Amino acid sequence: MDPLAVYKALANPARLQFLEWLKNPAEHFDESAYREQGLGFHIGVCVGDIQARSGLSQSVVSSYLQSMKDAGLLESERIGKWTYYRRNEGTIRALAAHIADEL
Repeated sequence: MDPLAVYKALANPARLQFLEWLKNPAEHFDESAYREQGLGFHIGVCVGDIQARSGLSQSVVSSYLQSMKDAGLLESERIGKWTYYRRNEGTIRALAAHIADEL
């Protein structure tokens, strides 16, 4: 984990909000479309659903999600033409330990 990259990714309010939404996706997104496809939130949340909830353009949302993935905060899975994002809990725990130990 690169703490500076993580802090930079979290410095944007929208990216921070995405991370909060992905903590408990069932509270923020409709899982019924996922269930119809035999999926669930364990694979993540589709970029389109994050975009719709945020009101930001698809290109901005994709860019934000990619920067969070590059920082290690998110993992992604591509199924067909859709990409699903979920939190990388290992990095989040490492960040918490870093803050507790170093700051």
